[in-house]
Amino acid sequence: MNKEEKSKQIAYLTEKISNASVFYLADTSELSADDTSKLRRRCFKGDVSLEVVKNTLVKKAMESIEGKDMSPFYELLKGQTSLMISDKGNEPAKIIKEFRKKSDKPVLKGAFVEEAIFIGDDQIDMLVSLKSKEELIGDIITLLQSPAKNVISALNSGGSTIAGLVKTLSER
Repeated sequence: MNKEEKSKQIAYLTEKISNASVFYLADTSELSADDTSKLRRRCFKGDVSLEVVKNTLVKKAMESIEGKDMSPFYELLKGQTSLMISDKGNEPAKIIKEFRKKSDKPVLKGAFVEEAIFIGDDQIDMLVSLKSKEELIGDIITLLQSPAKNVISALNSGGSTIAGLVKTLSER
């Protein structure tokens, strides 16, 4: 790879990482060709981008990003590194955990999820349990609807008469 190709790759990685709200660094070395294909298919199915990247190019890309401190990841860039980019904070963790049922790889090196940095493979369970933005919005809507549903059911249970309505409200 010559200098021009390296600078294009650094610019490409800089753009991908800086625009990503969620990315994971994982070690996928020692996976067989069949397992690698299965991992790639699973990532595609889960809308996760998976690329094997050169450590030095990723480090230079991270150093050139303004507004995000990526220095905790620098020491993790050793050995084979795969970059997993997703819109959902927990999807890459779910994929890694699912694959780990059959083998020791992939191993989580680190993750960047919505401005939070997670370092080490021991963080995988916590990352799996993270809720996506859509799940959190759904939970909030459910919580907000609960009191309204109680009032409506109380109004309906009293019947259509004013006396029944007053009686129902006084009992509650």
